[in-house]
Amino acid sequence: MAITMYDLAGTEAERRFSPFCWRAKMALAHKGLAVETTPWRFTEKDKLPQPNVGRVPVIVDDGKVVHDSTAIADYLEEHYADRASLFGGAAGRALTRFVQNWTETVLQPGLIRLVLLDIYRHIGPEDQAYFRRDREQRFGTTLENFVGDREPRLPAFRASLDPLRRTVERQNFISGEAPLYPDYVAFGAFQWARAISDFDVLAADDPVRAWRGRMLDLFGGLARRAPAYGD
Repeated sequence: MAITMYDLAGTEAERRFSPFCWRAKMALAHKGLAVETTPWRFTEKDKLPQPNVGRVPVIVDDGKVVHDSTAIADYLEEHYADRASLFGGAAGRALTRFVQNWTETVLQPGLIRLVLLDIYRHIGPEDQAYFRRDREQRFGTTLENFVGDREPRLPAFRASLDPLRRTVERQNFISGEAPLYPDYVAFGAFQWARAISDFDVLAADDPVRAWRGRMLDLFGGLARRAPAYGD
């Protein structure tokens, strides 16, 4: 029986743009597990299986509900230990903690200053009202003002990628010659931006862009086939 995954979507059901959901989808593909995704929107909290915290990703595996991308990765690693490891051992788990902390304190905050308004443009009216109210309260300004200086911000954002850039210009993936969960964590952020914005956050010759391309091609082009902008 396929695992069911609840996955954030826009007005187009196939446009999936949660960075955390992309982490989980790549992890499921890494394990070679069949999955059926259910599109979910911001204002559909009552449609999620219990227990949950009103956010996605949420998976249901043979009746067991698991929410949160980190918990899902841990569950998959433990429950499907006979399949390809997401971490490759204790060192990989330690690397994951570093990459996740960097992604959530540097990469995603940098990206959101560039693409927040584009999310608003890809969701329906009810979700738009919720999203504007929630995000403007969170950030203390309008969505338009929040991203209004994104062109001048772009060079600093690209410079912030130096740790990732220096890594993937010397090896194919963050985890070495083959991808592991640390790659999926960082990639989820870039796929989130790519799914909802045509604003080009990476220069054409950036090694990070080449790494992103390798990630897009994984698992038969799973992420590349999804509705998105650019290569």
